[in-house]
Amino acid sequence: MAGIVVIFDFDKTIIDCDSDNWVLDELGFTDLFNQLLPTMPWNPLMDKMMKELHAQGKTIDDIVEVLKRAPIHPRIVPAIKAAHALGCELRVVSDANMFFIETILEHLGLREYFSEIDSNPSFVDEEEKLRIFPYHDFTKSSHGCNLCPPNMCKGRVIERIQASLEGKKKIIYLGDGSGDYCPGLKLGEADYMMPRKNYPVWDLICRNPMLIKAEIYEWTDGEELEKVLLQLINMISLEEDEANSSQFISVDCKLQTMSASKNAFPHALSVPQ
Repeated sequence: MAGIVVIFDFDKTIIDCDSDNWVLDELGFTDLFNQLLPTMPWNPLMDKMMKELHAQGKTIDDIVEVLKRAPIHPRIVPAIKAAHALGCELRVVSDANMFFIETILEHLGLREYFSEIDSNPSFVDEEEKLRIFPYHDFTKSSHGCNLCPPNMCKGRVIERIQASLEGKKKIIYLGDGSGDYCPGLKLGEADYMMPRKNYPVWDLICRNPMLIKAEIYEWTDGEELEKVLLQLINMISLEEDEANSSQFISVDCKLQTMSASKNAFPHALSVPQ
């Protein structure tokens, strides 16, 4: 299974909330955020909100404690650990920020399972204030994608990852938001798209599923994410074994107790003709 790269969005995919909104809601800054949102893009607004938190006495420790309470479905952590144990390379591509993501992953004991995290850079400055910056500095140049927010085009990130992969590796991409649609368009026919059903990326895909070259497998919650992801890894590994070896390899042994039956696998999204 060394030929599989699993790429996760973070907010509402790994955790079951938007991390930006979660921090602001829990610390009592939602009203100010909503008041300022019409005046500036989301990413620089989050940097401004971190300055406001600091000015009103909120500390980095306060932010960390809130992040540790972020809701997560109980099957997400086992799903990530299982995918890693099966030999998949795991990555995060997210429009949250590095501090929020790494704090939560470290708290969950998951940071070591991910080979790379692509997100908006952030750091704690000399005044103990969290600073958040855009992944793509749109004040200097545009990333040129009209599907994505100005600070980050996930599609460009996926293209960079694709260019760096050696051999015929397959990508499984999981996401929920409108920003996950562009990377979905970059996937090839040998890849797999796992959109969260009835979330923005799902709605965008359903407008014209033919635009997505990858096979599409939906999920609704953490339990279904785990089931679909692990069965998909199982299915890909079976196909690789059949293609690369003339000898039968015991899948039950290799994949422990997971069913290897394709008949039990969820159907791909049906494409209207």
